[in-house]
Amino acid sequence: MTHTLLTAPTLPQALDDGINALAAAHLQVDIAPYPGMDDGDLIELFWNNCFAASRRVTAGKVGTPTRLRVPESFVLDGVAQVHYQVMQIGHTAVRSAVARLRVKTQCPGGQPVPAHSDENQNLAPVGLPDTIRRYGVNASQVRRGIPLTIEPYLNMSAGDAITLRWGDVRLDLPKIQAADVGLAVQVWVPSTLIIEAGDDSRLDVTYCILDRVGNNSRWAPVRTLAIAAAAPARPDGTALIYQPHPLG
Repeated sequence: MTHTLLTAPTLPQALDDGINALAAAHLQVDIAPYPGMDDGDLIELFWNNCFAASRRVTAGKVGTPTRLRVPESFVLDGVAQVHYQVMQIGHTAVRSAVARLRVKTQCPGGQPVPAHSDENQNLAPVGLPDTIRRYGVNASQVRRGIPLTIEPYLNMSAGDAITLRWGDVRLDLPKIQAADVGLAVQVWVPSTLIIEAGDDSRLDVTYCILDRVGNNSRWAPVRTLAIAAAAPARPDGTALIYQPHPLG
């Protein structure tokens, strides 16, 4: 085996070079076959320069990828550097290039309690004007659209993608930018969406958040509204307005 740098390991569970909570619990690293691979080679995996796992190559595995598992205790939030080295009898150990990724195991809104629940009580219900919360959405408001607020939440991060659920209709909001973190998310619910969802005396409104590495907040507690039965004709397209602003 030559002493050129080996290719970096790959992490099949990574999303956009990131590791989420689900992946961290059972994290796997793949090592591609390398020149001179032979029976008896020892492959050692390092996580942030600390030994994490090893595998000895057997005759039947020569020329095939090697998969190793990283102990969950190693996978801590932050930037991680992963590499491996190959040791062969009579040769100096050869090191691989480094794979760099970010670990984020903190879910948007914090961990739901109980963990198996579809709802995350750590998230605030959507904010609405008092008159709409008390009396519902009238026909005039259906024609215009209505304002809605999503409060800042625990572990809010750049790249978070929020999906609003209005009855059976969903609306994907623009991703959170770095400057938006810690700010309330202001949304204008367009008339087209309200009409599409239809009139209802008890329409549920909620939202969920998916961060950039795939951690899911689950749904916020619902806000139930009455929607005017006399829905007007669908107007021409109404644009979504999204403008974060500081609280207070």
